[in-house]
Amino acid sequence: MSPCLAKVLSSQQCGQVDDSYNPDMTSIYAKRRAALAAQLGAGGVAIIPTAPERSRNRDADFPYRHDSYFYYLTGFTEPNACLVLAANGHSSLFCQPKDVEREIWDGIRLGPQAAPSALGVNSAHSIGELDKELPKLLENQTSVWFPFATHDGLSAQVEGWLNQVRGRARMGVSCPATQQDVCSLLDEMRLVKDATEQDTMRRAARISAGAHVRAMQLSARMLRQGQAVHEFHLEAELLHEFRLHGAQFPAYTSIVAAGANACVLHYRADTAPVRDGELVLIDAGCELDGYASDITRTFPANGRFGGPQRALYDIVLAAQIAAADATQPGARFNDPHEAAVKVLSQGLLDTGLLSHDKHGLLDDVLEKKAYFPFYMHRTSHWLGMDVHDCGSYIEPGEATSAPAKADPVTGAMVQPRPSRVLREGMVLTLEPGLYVRPADGVPEAFWNIGIRIEDDAIVTANGCELISRGVPVDPDEIEALMRG
Repeated sequence: MSPCLAKVLSSQQCGQVDDSYNPDMTSIYAKRRAALAAQLGAGGVAIIPTAPERSRNRDADFPYRHDSYFYYLTGFTEPNACLVLAANGHSSLFCQPKDVEREIWDGIRLGPQAAPSALGVNSAHSIGELDKELPKLLENQTSVWFPFATHDGLSAQVEGWLNQVRGRARMGVSCPATQQDVCSLLDEMRLVKDATEQDTMRRAARISAGAHVRAMQLSARMLRQGQAVHEFHLEAELLHEFRLHGAQFPAYTSIVAAGANACVLHYRADTAPVRDGELVLIDAGCELDGYASDITRTFPANGRFGGPQRALYDIVLAAQIAAADATQPGARFNDPHEAAVKVLSQGLLDTGLLSHDKHGLLDDVLEKKAYFPFYMHRTSHWLGMDVHDCGSYIEPGEATSAPAKADPVTGAMVQPRPSRVLREGMVLTLEPGLYVRPADGVPEAFWNIGIRIEDDAIVTANGCELISRGVPVDPDEIEALMRG
């Protein structure tokens, strides 16, 4: 490499460090590390690696995405890194060393020298020194914490480091006696989002809502103009809008399901035609600065709901409204689901999709889960850094005396356990749906209609805030939007 090129690259490296790290955010990550350290117990050491790079095919990797636990504690997005945190609060980062040759190909690295000031950690080392330094950091400590069953080979690495510590027993060195899952602590920390996290998630939801609007309008416009529309056309609009507004990735593989494809829950956007008179279900959201959004809308491809479509849509929308009303602090995680299922079940009876003669009244439908062929998933999941975010759905420390009973669908014995109490700052989705496949006894007018409506809800002091309503859910508003 020429000296001139090295000098230019060096100046770029300096600028990269200065521009990429916000002191206010560094403080937030430091507070999170301190909160975790306080839970490790005397002599505890936590080891949290980031995600590895993964090969897609010859000489090409998948787009890199950091590990969520690691990012939550560091704000650091480079691969080949590991955080070691001691109970006394001392944090050590192991990261890629500066390497001018590799940085020409792969991009600027922060490097160990700049990491302490940029990230607020106490010390930093080259990732190549991990095996040498880890045994030293584990000497005379009582316990080692690391993520269980999330990083291939990590458990074996820990065992190797502990074996080195045990090898020094004759020198008076003691070895940690226990291994514990650090995810159990971090899951609880991540479950309640702070103000900064909530703001990021609002911005992600706004971008995703705009992408849904764009896809709706394109569908109607192309059909009006007599053009052939395919699912991939609508997916392209989503991806364009995500990147146009700075989102780094889709939060998950976008579902763009036309017609009968909407009855496949995890259908992926493909080449199927979008036909005049059919519905389109889009389940898509972007990831912004490490946080996911998750929105589903179902709309008429041509901008006008048909009669059976509108009838089922109104039921699903009413179910979502009921779920939102049930989402408030002090309620249980299961409450929105139960509220939605009650509305959906009554709607199935009212439309004749379930018959009173065969299934009885509403209470009978609920008890027997007779709605299950038309609604087979839960109404909510946690949302955050991962689209299906971490956190227990069972209230910790709360026992149940209810006896086990047989599930009416599977026949398996199920032990009822108290679901999570909702608290201000928790974020969850609200996504009821109905999926009608052709079957004996099912009115043909409803065949191949799949409808889901999903919004992202932040639990607030007085209820919940639906942060993804930048794209309408009211069917009249959807039609007006698509006419425009």
